[in-house]
Amino acid sequence: MCGIVGYIGKRDAAPLLLEGLQRLEYRGYDSAGVAVSGKSGALKTVKAKGRVRDLESRLPKRFAGTTGIAHTRWATHGAPSDDNAHPHMDPDGVVAVVHNGIIDNAPELRAKLTADGVEFASETDTEVLTHLIARSEADSLEARVREALARVEGTYGIAVLHASFPDRIVVARNGSPVVLGIGENEMFVASDVAALVRHTRQVVTLDDGEMATLKAGEYRTYTTEGSRTSGSPTTIEGEAADPGAWDIGGHEHYMHKEICEQPDAVDRVLRGRIDDRFATVHLGGLGIDAREARGVRRVKILGCGSAFHAGQIGAQLIEELARIPADAEPASEFRYRNPVVDPDTLYIAVSQSGETYDTLAAVQELKRKGACVLGVVNVVGSAIAREADGGMYVHAGPEVCVVSTKCFTNTAVAFALLALHLGRVRDLSVADGKRIIAGLRRLPAQIAEILSAEEEIKKLAHSYADARSMMFVGRVRGYPVAREASLKLKEVSYVHAEAYPASELKHGPLALIEPDVPSVAIVPDDELLEKNRATLEEIKARHGRILAVAHAPQEAADDTIVVPHNEPELDPVLLGIPLQLLAYHAALALGRDIDKPRNLAKSVTVE
Repeated sequence: MCGIVGYIGKRDAAPLLLEGLQRLEYRGYDSAGVAVSGKSGALKTVKAKGRVRDLESRLPKRFAGTTGIAHTRWATHGAPSDDNAHPHMDPDGVVAVVHNGIIDNAPELRAKLTADGVEFASETDTEVLTHLIARSEADSLEARVREALARVEGTYGIAVLHASFPDRIVVARNGSPVVLGIGENEMFVASDVAALVRHTRQVVTLDDGEMATLKAGEYRTYTTEGSRTSGSPTTIEGEAADPGAWDIGGHEHYMHKEICEQPDAVDRVLRGRIDDRFATVHLGGLGIDAREARGVRRVKILGCGSAFHAGQIGAQLIEELARIPADAEPASEFRYRNPVVDPDTLYIAVSQSGETYDTLAAVQELKRKGACVLGVVNVVGSAIAREADGGMYVHAGPEVCVVSTKCFTNTAVAFALLALHLGRVRDLSVADGKRIIAGLRRLPAQIAEILSAEEEIKKLAHSYADARSMMFVGRVRGYPVAREASLKLKEVSYVHAEAYPASELKHGPLALIEPDVPSVAIVPDDELLEKNRATLEEIKARHGRILAVAHAPQEAADDTIVVPHNEPELDPVLLGIPLQLLAYHAALALGRDIDKPRNLAKSVTVE
């Protein structure tokens, strides 16, 4: 959830490290810090609660060093403060450590170290690692780090400097991403390729249980037991390789930019995948043939947050088009309930980053039990993409805002492609296949049409922004849309919101309806239209204010956002787009920090 950047070479490290931290600000954080060492190896560090700009303002004019590590922290152990910010150093200033993840047995280790006379300067779990490394008497830095890691339990992505070994940075990974950047007589390390793309496209992604030593002209990778690994570099391709894709591009916020990018993003996820001849799609990365696909008896989709909501849309698409029983479940719950793993069930893990720890852990547990797992992710080469048996990339391009918009939409479209593929392998007719393909092709232009009504949606957002709470309701296809819209509003505007199936409203939540609690109703023009209109009347009868998102104006609603009609199965993709803009403009009206909402992080790599 935090950001790591490191550099070793001939250039002044501090400016490169600060630039890298700025590239990782989108991940969410509450403090930042940097440590550098010169040729003598002496370490210098500066830390600051707040933003990277606050850290930059504290750097002394003379802060030279050609080797360094830096960090943005999202608080777990200890409140945001200068002391709790990384890098953490030992009292003698010999060791500096930056760490993403959580050390589960930190309290026990801390107690033992304290009993041995160690004084801690912070409340963090990370400082335990620093002291363990500093107290080791092994001959090499690599051995000292290995000794320390052998004593810890939990997740980590770390980078370590040591004054006695000024020619190297040692890094390690277990459950939290670490990526090496290979340059010309210089090396980089980061927790995300976003920090690397301006300097190199050659990267090595560490696996869990893997370490690396970086020197200015070389690197080597090995396991935490010391065995050498191949560590071959790969080339960053596609949208992620373009440094400009990470820029804000004239928009006030990344969230707005990414909402506006959705027509092009959806076009990318469709490109090259549609097979008109057989009214189906090509999904070469799935790794399952037609016979295996026909043998699937159930589909279970796992994700967290927006990925879970996209999975709910996906489950409905698979049931409707392929007629395979399907459901979605939060990965964070699935992995703890000792689930029954069925060999005839196809499991699908969904994650924007491909590094979401809860989802990755669920994948690893499923693989241990012999399940077939597909990944639906955005980031090429991410941990879930590597762990899964096959899958799909959603090609949304870099998503910098903490809240997901274009990646959610592309994931829903990717599930439509998968559902079509499974359906055509089974009993979906050619005519229905052609109908869905025609609908998919209409999506980019229809999304652009919705975005063209932004000014109208902005006015509505301003009129609803002062609500103390909001209710979001939808039936069947509309319910995941309501859940995602509710989450968006909460995440970015901090307005309390709840989502319910419209049919459940009368079973309790109607008690909340009053003039100060507006309801947003998802009302597609489908077989449930009259049922949804009856829900609007129930809310209206209790003096509730109603904003409908529908294919035509709704008489019972106070306001209606009209969206174009697609095929009924694909309408959820469109119905959610205006509610992204509603959340954005409500947050803007309330003066929120839109791209970096409080308490949140982009890539959730801790439990």
